[in-house]
Amino acid sequence: MSFSVRTRVAFSDTDAQGIVYYGRYNPYFDLARVEYLRSRDLLGYHGDGEFVMRANDVEYFAPAVFDDELEIHVKIGRVGRTSITFQFETFKLPEQTLTVTAHQTLVYVDLSGRRAIPVPDDYKAKLGDG
Repeated sequence: MSFSVRTRVAFSDTDAQGIVYYGRYNPYFDLARVEYLRSRDLLGYHGDGEFVMRANDVEYFAPAVFDDELEIHVKIGRVGRTSITFQFETFKLPEQTLTVTAHQTLVYVDLSGRRAIPVPDDYKAKLGDG
């Protein structure tokens, strides 16, 4: 995956066993997705709709603990007519241990009607190949 961000595990991200609590990975994915969109000049995009989370799946492979440095990779997995799926891989540094993978599908919706609408072509064009 070509785009990545780094972060450190905060103490508040860990559970009673001292490892990253499973639910704390989603903010890491959000960070990577937001920075990816910023890099494509899509953060704060104003069109006829808004992106909302439709699906989020996560698979865990190895633990991370307090103060570990994590590198979160993100790329576009699929661009559909009304949705975009992002793929994530998280690695513990420096050993490059894969800790987690995930997919998030966001749907572009008309908020007033609460219905899916097509992702604008200019948005798709700026996404690139991920």
